[in-house]
Amino acid sequence: MRLLLPLLLALLVGCATLPPPAPAVPEHAVSDVSDTRLGQLSAAALPADQPGVSGFRLLPEGETAFNARIALAKRAQKSLDVQYYLIQNDEIGLQFLRELRDAAARGVRVRLLVDDLYTVGEDPLLEGLAAHPNVQVRLFNPLPTRAGSFFGRLLWSAHEFGRINHRMHNKLFIADGSFAVSGGRNIGDEYFMHSAAANFIDLDVLSTGPVVRELSRAFDSYWNSERVYSVASIGTERLPPDEARARFDELVGRAAASIPERPRDVLDNPAVAHELDSGTLTLTLANARVLADSPDKVAGVSEESSAQTVSAQTVRVFAAAQDEVNIASPYFIPGERGMAIMRAATQANGRITLVTNSLGSTDEPMVYRGYARYRLAMLKIGVRIYELSPSLARRSGKLGNFGRSLSRLHAKAATIDHKTIFIGSLNLDARSARANTEMGLVIDSPELAATMSRLFTAGLVTGAYKLRLAPDGEHIEWVETDADGKQTVHAQEPDDDAWLQLKLWLLSPFVSDELL
Repeated sequence: MRLLLPLLLALLVGCATLPPPAPAVPEHAVSDVSDTRLGQLSAAALPADQPGVSGFRLLPEGETAFNARIALAKRAQKSLDVQYYLIQNDEIGLQFLRELRDAAARGVRVRLLVDDLYTVGEDPLLEGLAAHPNVQVRLFNPLPTRAGSFFGRLLWSAHEFGRINHRMHNKLFIADGSFAVSGGRNIGDEYFMHSAAANFIDLDVLSTGPVVRELSRAFDSYWNSERVYSVASIGTERLPPDEARARFDELVGRAAASIPERPRDVLDNPAVAHELDSGTLTLTLANARVLADSPDKVAGVSEESSAQTVSAQTVRVFAAAQDEVNIASPYFIPGERGMAIMRAATQANGRITLVTNSLGSTDEPMVYRGYARYRLAMLKIGVRIYELSPSLARRSGKLGNFGRSLSRLHAKAATIDHKTIFIGSLNLDARSARANTEMGLVIDSPELAATMSRLFTAGLVTGAYKLRLAPDGEHIEWVETDADGKQTVHAQEPDDDAWLQLKLWLLSPFVSDELL
């Protein structure tokens, strides 16, 4: 009743509405980039006799992944197309937005598209950036109410729950139509090892070649969608342009000039900025395809269109495996359909390994509870499960420099049959399957598959609990292995919190898997 009465009151008092979308001439990615430095670097890095091949570099370290985006922004000459679910008003977010402004000041066309759910309080930043020449900022599927707190916006937009519940979860950064960074990271401190409290283990990929043109077409489909509004048309600030720019400049001026990164990352690759300036790029050449949901997915998924979603296409890639599938997914709720697919795979001698969050490392406890309902059944059919520990991964030091912060998994990635990889924004749950739009890359590369396997194996040995069936076959044990190989077996869930478990137990009957 405490949850329902405020929603009912909101409906009775009045409902905010969005203005009709303003007519707009479709805009498209800049394609004539042969005279740009990035365009020339891309062309030189790819074999002329293999026109369908693209180049890729994995970006597992947060600092390197962030600075790769900054390096591309600083060297862009014609365009930056930027699409994110979340850009936070913190050190990382302010640095990022400042680089977009600086690129625009050099004459670069900047198009920034952000999902609207978490933009509360950010109108001074977004409207201020949009007030600069050469910059456009648009919001995807905005809520009818913009003012107030996050929960206040949800409350006063409750009459359009379908709009609240359907979000653009994509993450994409494209410079001069030549290089792209995509994967699992949003823009915020905890995604780039810059938070004092908790940081995410994540994975991005730097791409160049034909695959970037596909990504640009996907971006354009969102940019020109009727689901987007310019921030100027619905923002709350409405300051004169010069005042809006001055306020933006003041806000982003508070952020540090940069964040440090190691000279060489965990894969022994130098900084992306160094490689761009030297003209020698560390790339793996491979064929790939882009998986991208239609922006209209937020209006609902029909039986016919569901087969073409990123979720459905990715599951088909997994189901076609002949040997093994290794999956990293922070939020994993297979449902009965997913269980049936895994059961068929394991019965056919296929091996499935899942790496996900433990109760102590997850930032979404309700999602974790949804996953935990299937955990015992997965172990019984032979799925190998590892749960990231919030402290063991930090001590291992192999998955990032966490300092004293907690470690959490956020990567959405997989290797299939030692020869194919998936990297994207897709979580393996009902929300990503049906409610949110997603994006990903399927790359055919034994070399990248081997590299990804080494990355996760190195962290799993001492950074995660290995789950197994207890001797009675009806309970779970968590096996912890230290740096010397000594094992400790936990019969009870590590990092358990009785008060949290009680709250989850009370709430779970009211929250279906579809909403997690």
